[in-house]
Amino acid sequence: MTLSRRALLALGVAASMIGAPAVSFAQDKGTVGISMPTKSSSRWISDGESMVKQFTEAGYATDLQYAEDDIPNQLAQIENMITKGVKVLVIAAIDGTTLSNALDNAAAAGIKVIAYDRLIRDSGNVDYYATFDNFKVGVQQAESLVAGLKERFGDVKPWNVELFGGSPDDNNAFFFYNGAMSVLQPLIDSGDIVIGSGQMGMDVVGTLRWDGAVAQARMDNILSANYGDKQVHGALSPYDGLSIGILSSLKGVGYGSGDLKMPIVTGQDAEIPSVKSMIAGEQYSTVFKDTRALAGVTVKMVDALLSGGEPEINDTSTYDNGVKVVPSYLLEPVSVNLSNYEEVLVGSGYYTADQLK
Repeated sequence: MTLSRRALLALGVAASMIGAPAVSFAQDKGTVGISMPTKSSSRWISDGESMVKQFTEAGYATDLQYAEDDIPNQLAQIENMITKGVKVLVIAAIDGTTLSNALDNAAAAGIKVIAYDRLIRDSGNVDYYATFDNFKVGVQQAESLVAGLKERFGDVKPWNVELFGGSPDDNNAFFFYNGAMSVLQPLIDSGDIVIGSGQMGMDVVGTLRWDGAVAQARMDNILSANYGDKQVHGALSPYDGLSIGILSSLKGVGYGSGDLKMPIVTGQDAEIPSVKSMIAGEQYSTVFKDTRALAGVTVKMVDALLSGGEPEINDTSTYDNGVKVVPSYLLEPVSVNLSNYEEVLVGSGYYTADQLK
């Protein structure tokens, strides 16, 4: 697949390769507090490093902290940043519903807040939101799933598919799921797709903290309870870390060997293990969200806020956090599979070819 000039330009928004310490000094525009959820996912490491690099280049000091998926830890880190007098807080929340008190304190101190990739809910003190078009991410995952089903299993219908959702405390997980279901529900209604386990809805298929081991255990249970005499053809996975767990479960019962074809498994974040899995013919696809581009948008937002200007936004209706509609900038995700991963991931400089060997 050939990317459009627009898509290539969008990928090219990013800065050069990443790498920076957790705290940067010797800047004169003040300090930006950056609160990230965890280092257990490589994408959050990339996000943090990209922001430190680009904020430093723009003249800011940074205080980058990772909370390791511990909510009290993230709250304590944010309160500490407020006490130290950061100019702006950039927060990727672990649980988007737990930060109201901390943000009240930030507002009292005159500190602006940018929600980063994950919407912060139930607070009027979220000034802006920088993210990707998360509904479109889900649409792309489902479209890729259907394309893979047609490619690998042809007219053998109905296709037996299982659904996996992200963490229910992450607002994005609902956008991913709803975007995917906008594509899949008509096929379920027509009988072309059957959910063999009957498990549907985020209250059932959600995976707390995006935990791959939980997804693997759930897939184990689904396979043993529902697929003794029939084959599963696909699994909707919203994140690469879940995809690896799902694939481990499938391989554990013989899928991908002999005459038992590997089901179509989707993903998100283009993490290196999943890209290698695609190259090996296991995971079918992923969705690439260029962390460098998202960092660039965030830096521009901060610059505008601190210079008395208006940050650039392109969405004023989608992200209602329960108190207000948060003005947002949405970037375009890119669906990636075996046909275009080199062009998208290596061609844009996000990875080197050697990293994917």
